[in-house]
Order: sequence, then structure tokens, then C-alpha cells
Amino acid sequence: MSENIFITEERIEGADDGPLAGKTVAVKDNISTAGVRTTCGSKMLEEYVPPYDATVVARLKEAGATIVGKANMDEFGMGTTTETSYFGETDNPAAPGHVPGGSSGGSAAAVAAGEADLALGSDTGGSVRCPAAFCGVVGIKPTYGLVSRYGLVAYGNSLEQIGPFGETVEDAAALLDVIAGSDERDATTRSEGDDANYADAATGDVDGLQIGVPTELLEGADEGVVETFWDAIAELEDKGASYHEVSLPSVEHAVEAYYVIAMSEASSNLARFDGVRYGHSGGYDGNWNETFAKAREEGFGDEVKRRILLGTYALSAGYHDKYYKKAQDARAWVKQDFDEALTEADVLASPTMPVPPFELGESLDDPLKMYLADANTTPVNLADLPAISVPAGETDGLPVGLQLVGPAFGEERLIRAASALA
Repeated sequence: MSENIFITEERIEGADDGPLAGKTVAVKDNISTAGVRTTCGSKMLEEYVPPYDATVVARLKEAGATIVGKANMDEFGMGTTTETSYFGETDNPAAPGHVPGGSSGGSAAAVAAGEADLALGSDTGGSVRCPAAFCGVVGIKPTYGLVSRYGLVAYGNSLEQIGPFGETVEDAAALLDVIAGSDERDATTRSEGDDANYADAATGDVDGLQIGVPTELLEGADEGVVETFWDAIAELEDKGASYHEVSLPSVEHAVEAYYVIAMSEASSNLARFDGVRYGHSGGYDGNWNETFAKAREEGFGDEVKRRILLGTYALSAGYHDKYYKKAQDARAWVKQDFDEALTEADVLASPTMPVPPFELGESLDDPLKMYLADANTTPVNLADLPAISVPAGETDGLPVGLQLVGPAFGEERLIRAASALA
């Protein structure tokens, strides 16, 4: 197995039987695995070994899956390329020399390279869907509350969900069947997934399906990506679906609102990593303030530091209402727009990413370019809705993903539609 994909190669055997018996699964390295390092791709947690399993990991074991390792990721989930990991970058098996997407790039790469049948990632603003699109596999971002976040190292609590990767829609849906459902240890979970059978929904039947195409999510996209997107829509039309244009005016402000909220929550969540309670210690003998500062200076990478600083600023006295409160107002507007659009269509469709995979190193010196690449994915997290990315084809030999978005807890509808393509 490539060390670029797996930080650890501990093999965890599940039950002898169950719906995933015989299946191998890679687990993103921000999901707790008892007795196996969980580093979040950071020097800060380089040697951290959790004493407990995340709920999703416990469910994998019960379902008979074999966990083959922890998958590389952008440090603390902060990135779109899986290049900010302390352990090194991950290459894209579907497009060597290009990034696999992020922040769950190792998970998508593991499936694309055939090193795991399935994988788990987490999606705060597109971190399952982006790498699924860039690596040419399937990735599902569930409705907020469908999957337990117990044992997921927090980045942006109000935005993130654990989601599955698979080579096909049916494979990813079978993994969702295992991990979905309420959990008494996560008060945000709902019971909608307790008795669902998502794999059975992968019938490929799109006869009569009404697809809404938000015009705003095509603006500024790469020409080859847009052309590939329309080819996929035409394929769905050939199978009985129809499409019409819809509008989501609020998405113009979604990226800005998302990053204010996500960075603010990151600033709060990562305050616990001070080298005393958790994480790397700078070994400084001075006062507590200098000790904490030294640990964070050494333990966090540049992108994590950037987001903590911006989030702290947005939450600071005198700026909270100007930035954080305004971003929450924009979030409500985004959700309202999506809900209205989904009264006019069964699902919404767009390119998952407005650009094909970057070359390795291309975006590291331009964080804004990386942030803007999330334009089509972040609005879905703000709206708390489910989405799926499926392979749509290629442009210049590089994978392109189609994103479908559905109503809250409408995963079965999304899986049925997406399975017509993958």
C-alpha cells in the first residue's frame, strides 16, 4: 500500500459475518480508531492513540468490514488538495501528478487505486465530494444528522458529516446503510436512517425525474468541465429524466459565509490543542502563555494557523456581528434558496468542482484559489442537505464529477438518480 495514502497500516478485522463481510475499508485519519493512531494529518497529533472507536468505526466492525488503514488528509480537514498533511502529499491515482482533492483525498485515492473497496471521509464544505470528483469515484455527503459524528475530531461542528466512498453508487450506498442512524452519544443525530436501505435504492430508474440546474453554479466553471457536465445531463435525459434551469441567488455569497463560519468554529475547536491537555508539546519551561504558543507554533501547519487566526478575528469583540453574525444570516438565505429550488425539482445538478484536478503544488501559494474552488460544494453544507458526486466523464484526460443535491434526508432519491450514471 502506498504510504501516501495510508499513514498507518494497522489491519483491524471486523465480525465474521455481516453486510460488509469481506470488504476492506480505509478510514480518514480524523476518525477515532481505538488503539490505532489518529493524527488528523498533523504534527500536533502525531503520536495520539485514541482509547475508543468512533461510532462509525464500531458499526464497521459489527458489519464485518476489515479496516485496512488510516487515510491521509489535509491537516485537520483544512484544504482542497491533501497537500497540507504533515505526512506529505497524496498523488491522484486517476490523474498522476495531480491532486486527489481534499480534505479526504487519501480516502478517495485508496478506492481509486483499488487499495480499499470502500472508504470513509468527512465533509465540512465538500471534503468528500471534491476528492470523489477528482479521483473518479463516488462520494456521498449525508444530510446533517444522518450519521453520528461521535469520534470525529471536530473542525466545524455545525457543518461536517462523515460520508462514504465507493467505486459505484451501490457500493457507497451499502456503506451508508451501515453507518447511518441515530446515536445517543451524538445529540444532533436523527432517526431517519435507522431503518433505511440505501443500497436497494440504487436502481438507476430516473424515468420522470425533474432535474434543476442552478445557473449560478455553472458561471465561471472551466469550459471542459461544463461540457462534460452537460453530456452527463444528456445521458440522464436519454434514460427518462428532464431538466430545467433554476436560480440560487444566495450562492454568490456562500463561499464567504462558509469560510467565516468554518474558520470561526475551527478557532474554537482547536483551542484544546495546547500541548498540555492534547497534542504536541513544545517542551518550553516558561509561563503557560509562552508554552501554549510554542506548542501551536510547532504543531500546526501554515494553513491551519491561517484559518485559526481568521476565525479568531471574526469572533473577536467588535467584529462578531460584522462577520460571524452576518455569515449566519447568509447561511439562512442559502438554505431558503435551496428549499425553494427543491420545490421546483426533484434534485439539483451541477459540476461537483468548477475545475479539473490541480497539478500538485499548483494551489499551495494561492489559498484564495483553493477556497474559490469550493464554490459548488460549500452551499450544500450551509443548507444542511445531502449531496452525491458521481463520475461524469473527463476533460483533457482528467476526471470530472457531477453533483446531485436533494432535500433533507432525501438520500434514497439521490442514490436512485446517481446510480443511472455509476
